[in-house]
Amino acid sequence: MKATVKWTDGRQFVTESGSGHSVVIDGNPDNGGRNTGPRPMELMLMGLGGCTSYDVINILEKSRQAVTDCVATIEAERADTTPSVFTKIHIHFVVTGRALKESQVKRATELSATKYCSASLMLEAGGVEITHSFEMKESA
Repeated sequence: MKATVKWTDGRQFVTESGSGHSVVIDGNPDNGGRNTGPRPMELMLMGLGGCTSYDVINILEKSRQAVTDCVATIEAERADTTPSVFTKIHIHFVVTGRALKESQVKRATELSATKYCSASLMLEAGGVEITHSFEMKESA
């Protein structure tokens, strides 16, 4: 896996993944940025959310659950000192579908957290406390 990061100006960078997708990263205007993209640490949270959501949907579809929507909300706390690393992260899933089984949704979030989500497992190995919760909604 590879990526490139090119500085444009100020605190703005254009990143490109090995698969050819680009994202602009920028800083807060108070720190020389122009707010044209997410901050680097926000991007890490977004990646974590994408990684675990991918797993949850994959597991639920394999268990034949009729999922119509899945939204993960991620909230993080950071250290007050430099480096301002993540100390706690909470991921809350809202899974919508038809006749979803609570046991299957619970299993999917647990398997992602403990076995499949590389981002989550890597952050936990680095000392970040990660918690998960979920709720289910019936499709209209």
